[in-house]
Amino acid sequence: MNTVLTVKRLVFGLFFMANALLGTAQDTLSTKQMFVSDFKTALGGVKHAYTRPLQWKEKDFLSAGSIILGTAALYTFDEDSSNWFRNQQDDIPTVLKESGYYIGKPLYNYSLNGSVYLVGLFTKNEKIRHTGVLLLSSSAAIGILQSISKTVVGRARPVTELGKGEFKPFSKEAAYHSFPSGHTALSVTTFYAIGKQFKNPWIKGGFYTLGMVSPISRLWDGAHWLTDVAVSVAVSVVVVDTIDKFLKKAENKNQFSEDRISWTLQMGPGTIGLRGTF
Repeated sequence: MNTVLTVKRLVFGLFFMANALLGTAQDTLSTKQMFVSDFKTALGGVKHAYTRPLQWKEKDFLSAGSIILGTAALYTFDEDSSNWFRNQQDDIPTVLKESGYYIGKPLYNYSLNGSVYLVGLFTKNEKIRHTGVLLLSSSAAIGILQSISKTVVGRARPVTELGKGEFKPFSKEAAYHSFPSGHTALSVTTFYAIGKQFKNPWIKGGFYTLGMVSPISRLWDGAHWLTDVAVSVAVSVVVVDTIDKFLKKAENKNQFSEDRISWTLQMGPGTIGLRGTF
């Protein structure tokens, strides 16, 4: 539990210290009005995330194709990469592994996101409130998606020693809930959503880095394959970007985030994988 408190304090400290540099625009509606409006908007954001593929254009299909192609390429290295990461486990500080576990655990992740929103709601801070709504709607959308996918796909975890190609669709056993990585999805969603609120590349990059602690910790523990984590990262980024644009449009802001991650497949001598540029 000490690890949980340390992580929460670190995240809140970084977020509010950085946010102080951006100004504190105040909302003029009552707390009740803001909550009702935010609840409706958050639900709309979740719905928009699920229906957005119906409106995809050519560039969107190309991005999706790149993710699929990159995942297929990474699949060939799943077992080798898993063995390498698991061999590093004994050399990793316990606090780092525990932090990664708790950051991506639903109970603690949702409590963190909810706390950010409540601070923005009761202080009527427009910036923090928007971030809180983005966090809650994005984590809800990605949480539902990954929960269903785990059961439907039924991929065996590395620790079962059954291999990367062992599947048992619709299994209720946790050992067959490897794809996608829920910890990765929630962690990346949270820190990517927070990082998007800042223009400073060092602050932005710092939050993005924190978001990768949980994904890597799951590889160390042998809880997920590299492709489980890679797909979760990519889908989380897409969901956050999609909902962020929806929220800003709903708030009648004629501005859209330009700091989205662009995914490309890179192949070369001794190198293959997905590259995210922001």
